[in-house]
Amino acid sequence: MVIPTSKSKNVLIYERFKWDSGNQVSDIGINSLKAELKYEKWKSIESALSSELNYRLKREDLLVGKFKQGQNPVERLLGKEMMLLVWAIENEEIHKIEIAIKNWLGLSPEERWWLFTMTNAVTGSYDDKNRGWRVALRYALCDNPIDETRGYRQGRIAEELYKKI
Repeated sequence: MVIPTSKSKNVLIYERFKWDSGNQVSDIGINSLKAELKYEKWKSIESALSSELNYRLKREDLLVGKFKQGQNPVERLLGKEMMLLVWAIENEEIHKIEIAIKNWLGLSPEERWWLFTMTNAVTGSYDDKNRGWRVALRYALCDNPIDETRGYRQGRIAEELYKKI
């Protein structure tokens, strides 16, 4: 992903299959562009993304990271999870992003990977932002606030039901 130095420019997220040594130039082009996010929207999810992804890195005894201006490589599975949230908010109003973050955090990593795979398979291109699974993600994460009073995370509903049997 590329975070611009100017707040008036958009954050660009690319899918990468090859890495160059030094400054990355391979594969960066319109064909590998997955999403473009307004800087303001990026700033509204950056902290939650950073916290969640770093928590997962720490759990695996890996070095944590920090998003910075310029190029930021993201590990493959964590990138899938990030894309899920980005796709959900890319065309959404700014005031609904907090709901999307809560719902995204309520999903387990495996649920995020599955949703990414389904979305990416059919509507994973940059131009697919107003079609199919991308629209469904927006509704699922942005228009469906979780009930925090129940004391369980959204992604654990089946587990909670099983405990009651």
